[in-house]
Amino acid sequence: MFDEVVVAVGINQDKRGFLSNGKRLEIIRQAIAGMDNVRVIEYDNLTIDTCKSLGIKHIVRGVRNMLDFETERSIADANRRLAPEIETIIIPTAQEFAHISSTAVRDIIKHNGDASAFLPDNVKLQ
Repeated sequence: MFDEVVVAVGINQDKRGFLSNGKRLEIIRQAIAGMDNVRVIEYDNLTIDTCKSLGIKHIVRGVRNMLDFETERSIADANRRLAPEIETIIIPTAQEFAHISSTAVRDIIKHNGDASAFLPDNVKLQ
């Protein structure tokens, strides 16, 4: 679909994440290891500003359900108003993965459970 994919990890100063940004980047790099033309970046400004600076014309967002869709559509509408040249593509997840949520995986990890069934095979949490 694209010549290159940039996985952009935003820094939200108003949110304290479960994992540090460094750990999140490490996990994503493990997940994409061996994938050609995929890279990971970190940013702390508006997503569309990052897209503009990198010459990116498409934002791809995944959704699990209608609640996710409505949230992503609102963000896409705002981005379109601010940068009409950047298109958002919303892709529904495969049904087999629709039940997986970051909240559930975080809870498993937080309580020392085995979250490996919910992570790519090459991702190892330490």
